[in-house]
Amino acid sequence: MTISGTDLVHLRRAVALAGEALAHGDGPFGSVLVDAGGRERFADRNREQSTGDPTRHPEFEIARWAAVNLSAAERATATVYTSGEHCPMCSAAHAWAGLGRIVYVASAEQVAGWRRELGAEPSPVAALPITAVAPGLPVEGPVDELVPEVRALIEQAVRSGE
Repeated sequence: MTISGTDLVHLRRAVALAGEALAHGDGPFGSVLVDAGGRERFADRNREQSTGDPTRHPEFEIARWAAVNLSAAERATATVYTSGEHCPMCSAAHAWAGLGRIVYVASAEQVAGWRRELGAEPSPVAALPITAVAPGLPVEGPVDELVPEVRALIEQAVRSGE
């Protein structure tokens, strides 16, 4: 796995969005869609608690936006940067939309383990790797350099009841 300086810039943006989500009472996850030219095209954060819609994950929102606003070729060459590995719903949406590479900071297994250690309720959905849901997707992660930041956000969310 080769993570470039540019990848780290976009991952840090995703982590900042995760912090924004937490500040608004949502689960601490953020994601950024970047086109083949390196331009951010869409970014979002979790909004499941603040909207009451448990499907308002940023990765799902990216898939929806991309399906409407990008050509199939643009979607295939785009990269999604995210603070945490996609859940199965978001992995499927990513694959169905025909998006390209995914780079994540913390794995679903890591996040589930941290939540378990803190006594949080388990997720209603299995913590599967992206490639178990969408085996053809190019995936890179976890990115160890930023994992402590995401872990701190997860711990803060669990302690505050998010």
